[in-house]
Amino acid sequence: MTDQTSAKPATKPLVVIAAGGTGGHMFPAQAFADEMHARGWTVALVTDERGKKYANNFPADWRLEVDAATFGSKLPHKLLMSALKLRAGTAEARKNFEKTKPKVVAGFGGYPSYPSLSAARAMGVPIIIHEQNSVLGRVNRLFAKSAKFVACGFDRLDRLPPGAEGTKRVVGNPVRNAIKAVRETPYPDLSDDGPINLLITGGSQGARLFGEVIPKAIVALPDAQRTRLHVVQQAREEQLEAVRAVYREAGISATVESFFSNMQDRLSAAHLVIARAGASTVTELAVAGRPSILIPLGIAMDDHQTANAEGMVTGAAADVVPEPVFTVDTFGPLLLERISNAGVLRARAKAAWQLGKPNAARELADLAEQAAGVKAG
Repeated sequence: MTDQTSAKPATKPLVVIAAGGTGGHMFPAQAFADEMHARGWTVALVTDERGKKYANNFPADWRLEVDAATFGSKLPHKLLMSALKLRAGTAEARKNFEKTKPKVVAGFGGYPSYPSLSAARAMGVPIIIHEQNSVLGRVNRLFAKSAKFVACGFDRLDRLPPGAEGTKRVVGNPVRNAIKAVRETPYPDLSDDGPINLLITGGSQGARLFGEVIPKAIVALPDAQRTRLHVVQQAREEQLEAVRAVYREAGISATVESFFSNMQDRLSAAHLVIARAGASTVTELAVAGRPSILIPLGIAMDDHQTANAEGMVTGAAADVVPEPVFTVDTFGPLLLERISNAGVLRARAKAAWQLGKPNAARELADLAEQAAGVKAG
């Protein structure tokens, strides 16, 4: 564990934010950190090597880096190594907390959050946890009954332990200010025969299946609908040229890249989004107010991406196509139906907007201050 703290307690109240090493954990944690800073709190971040990649702009006054340790393996020696890492990390976190005196520890899931939550529980420091998905993750599950509040991104929250139901608070998932700004922009003008912007994104790593299925489905559309499209698609690096070639040979206007740094601009311009159903993606679609076709990741633990999409489907803001049946023959007709009716897309955009929870960071910060019994601002 790398300790980058000051030896003295913070003069302002301190919140320790513990988050695992994926963007799905780190981006909501960063939005929460921004809000806590704005309220006059000192903010510390505890994450792992992977988490650092998403923390370049994280507003932490100091940081701790811990080794990630999971219990995914069934091999006894690996389980023992994981247990030893977590035990050592907890001891180090407790030593740190004895110096810095945090008022509250906020866990955002992932194994790197375990040492901080474990140390806080042992020391009697108040805990809150935030679950981004509709299924409570393993570490959050372990600490749910010890937490003052179990905040969550969606109304549905599976795997909440018995006895913790009274602490559940639906706040939504904190999103970046750039995405919240899209919410204030109107849905782009759309007619039944005019141009239509299609945004396709498969998450931070891209989705190989998207590059295989979606271009072929678009090429197979009737001429009258295909020629209306401008496609913006994220594709895996090794698929870029092949996907571009499919669109180029069919005369389809397309921008294909492995990563878009200006996703807020792409989202703002989109009439329809095709995406995975990760918690951040679903949340941003709702906050921005954009209709979508969602293809949940088939291997996601507890099928949590299908659960994430449930509210958007029941709210008439999105369609879901299960990955096992995501083929040109099944996806193509659905895409044609959606892009052929501008009124339906506008209605779905409005429905998504109404489902959005743009104040999640503020509501989560309210819970943190309530748990700590401190109001810094």
